[in-house]
Amino acid sequence: MKLNEIRYGAAVPVDGYGPGFFRVGGKIWHGPVIVTPAGAAHWGGWDDLPPLLALLGQVDVIFFGTGTEIAHLPAGLRHAMDQAGIGAEVMASPTACRTYNVLLSEGRRVGAALLPVA
Repeated sequence: MKLNEIRYGAAVPVDGYGPGFFRVGGKIWHGPVIVTPAGAAHWGGWDDLPPLLALLGQVDVIFFGTGTEIAHLPAGLRHAMDQAGIGAEVMASPTACRTYNVLLSEGRRVGAALLPVA
């Protein structure tokens, strides 16, 4: 089996995660975080819409990592994403990190809004 090195260019991948934190581009972030190809920022969680809506025109889809287990997005958040025309895919945070990294390596316009695992 041939293995290929994953290349992200200047984009910033999720390097790892653990209880209460994410490592993005070599830096540790505690608590919820938004990750885009340009970097990461703290996120206030489900009620913190402005940083998500600010991604309009920068990303086509945001992968919402709901922590250890998959959960539904709050109705207001789902509605705001639909109204803004930003795709929203919901999955557990480990899956969201992997999916974000794979599509990032393909040069896709993706973001991730991640709640930490327990």
